[in-house]
Order: sequence, then C-alpha cells, then structure tokens
Amino acid sequence: MEKPERTVSQKFGLKDTVQPQLEKSYHSPLIDRLRQNGFELKAGRLTIYLAKEFGFCYGVERAIEYAYETRAKFSNRRIFLTGEIIHNPRVNAELQHMNIQFLSGSGGGTVSADALGKEDIVIMPAFGVPVEALRDFQKKGCVIVDTTCGSVMSVWRRVDSYNRDGFTSVIHGKYDHEETRATCSRAFKYLVVKDRSQAEQVCQYIEGFGNRGLFLEVFKKACSAGFDPDHDLEKIGFANQTTMLSRESIEISEMFRGSIIKKHGPDAFKNRFRHFDTICSATQDRQDAVLELGRKKMNLIFVIGGYKSSNTGHLAEIASGFCPAFHVEDASSLVSSEMIRHKKIGAQEILETTSWLPAGEIKVGMTAGASTPNRVIEEVIEKLIQIA
Repeated sequence: MEKPERTVSQKFGLKDTVQPQLEKSYHSPLIDRLRQNGFELKAGRLTIYLAKEFGFCYGVERAIEYAYETRAKFSNRRIFLTGEIIHNPRVNAELQHMNIQFLSGSGGGTVSADALGKEDIVIMPAFGVPVEALRDFQKKGCVIVDTTCGSVMSVWRRVDSYNRDGFTSVIHGKYDHEETRATCSRAFKYLVVKDRSQAEQVCQYIEGFGNRGLFLEVFKKACSAGFDPDHDLEKIGFANQTTMLSRESIEISEMFRGSIIKKHGPDAFKNRFRHFDTICSATQDRQDAVLELGRKKMNLIFVIGGYKSSNTGHLAEIASGFCPAFHVEDASSLVSSEMIRHKKIGAQEILETTSWLPAGEIKVGMTAGASTPNRVIEEVIEKLIQIA
C-alpha cells in the first residue's frame, strides 16, 4: 500500500476526472443564459434581474473540488469532514452521498476523532479549524487535506503579526462561527465584537467609562482566557471575519481608532492601533452587486443560500434596505404563491409568510451567497416562474 501523505494543501491533479460530477451537481445552463442576456430574464409577468456577482466564490469552488478529488484519489479509504465544508446543505449532502462522513461532535457524525488512524483522511473545511484541532489530527498521523480559504489564512497572518508585536486582536465577527473560532485560536489575546453596539461598549471602556464586571460578563464567551480589559485594550490590532458586512467593519474600525486617539492622543495612536481590511474580496463584490440591484427598484429580492451562511445573511440585510427581501435556502422554500418559508433578517428564526407575492407586473431581484451552487439558483428561478 502506498505511504499516505501527511498533509495535503494542493489538488491531486484529478480535475478532469471530477469535473463531470461537479457540473452534474452544480452547473446551471439557465444561469449561463442569464449572464449572456445581460443578467435579465422576462417570464410572463416577472422580470428577473440577477446580481452581477453572486454564488460560488473561488475559495468555495476550490474547497469542493479538493473534496471531490480526495474521494477520487483515496477511493478505498475512510474520509471525514470536521464539520460542514461550507454552509450549504446541498453541497454537504452531496459529499455525504459520496461517503465522505462527518466526525462526531460539532460535525454530527458517528465516528469520533479519537478513532482515527494513519490510513484515514480528514478534510479541513473552507473556514479552517482551530489550531489545537489541527495539531491533534497531525499527532494521529492521518492524512490532512486542507481546503482553508486563502482569504481566511490572510486574516491568520495578520493575527500572527499582532501577536509578534504585542497587540490584542479585536475581531469583528461572530464568536461561535467556525471561521472566527479558528482565527481566535491563533491569537495570543483576542476579543470578538459582533456589531456596532458591542463595539461601542468596548470603546466606552477604552475611554474610561466602562464597568469591568459588566464588560467581562458581556464578553465572557468572546475573549481569550484571562482577558484583562484594563491591560489588553491598550494596543489593538483590528481584523474581520471575512464574511461580515463591510460597511459595518469600516465603521467599527473607525470607532476604535477614535477611542484610542481620545485615550492616548493623536501622536501615540499609531503605536497602539492597527487595521488591515480582511473582508474577502468576493464578499465585498457580492455586497456591492446587491446594492446595485437594489437601486434598480425591485419589487422584491431573493437572497439564496444556507441559513447558517454569514455572507448570505448579510446580503439579505443589505437587500432588505431597498424592498421586501427573502433569505431562502432553496426552491422548496417557495411553498406556493400564497406562502414562502424564509429566514428572518438578522435573526435565526424561520418564518412562513403569506400573501408575499405582489400582483401584476413585478421586478424580482436574485442573488446568492458565496456557498450557493448555480443549480440551486436555477431551481429557485424555475419554481418562482411556475408559481407566479
């Protein structure tokens, strides 16, 4: 038997082998036609406008291709995912059909990491994994296939630079998101802020108006062990979860910059505050595209993607500022012309809304998160045309 590679961070050269499978599962002739037709489609009383940037980004395509090539390369080996490779139920279900299993724990599978051996393959998801988990897999000697997105690794490099220079990493993100957990694991000192409201609490503390006990209670799950706000907020390096809302990250960064200047003066802040924009370019492109779509005065906008997807949720937030916006997972969410199932904007609640489809001629915007296959977008469009 061939000696397995310990860590694999490149493809296996099997793209031609797996390409037919990828196209069958994810490609859409309808989406190709929409692109060729100026991103517009007229169907009965509907005029559908597709955002100029939507769906799979390079990092997601790369992660999925790695997974398919891994199965082709190691056809007789056990292959495991630490959790969802991306936040899209269709993609994760396809991988499970290929007998790529989830590990137990957060992955929800039946095989624990303790049961892995040298002949087993473990795929790291596009979000990355905490450094402690990676070291455990390395100690077991199993083959590690790393699909971590390059944009995420760019954030890690920033955090490493903050570590070297004695800065606390303040991360705009969701503390329980896989990507943010992986990033935090690489920081010596960190604090995660979810939004402007939480950032304001931190800024008040920096400026000397906060309550230590309240601060530690609010951020007890979102900071490094032994975090001391009286000491660890003296030097801040700002970073983002790559899928956050870009404009909010910019605002929060400026808030921290202003508070550092108030506390230490304009001459000292350069040695106490650093900021590198680590929002993924694909995330930014999709956010810009939905803004452009909204300005065309749609009657409603569909945002298609997994309900766990951070970047999809933020697209829905942007879209909702222009007109009624529905974050739907797939075509099954369009129950009928009278009812739609969708995720509440800015929350985890799943709603069922009636009388959602306007009468008469309507303009419908369509976009999708970076983990949504074109095939799923096609199915939503076809279902909409059918029920309208």
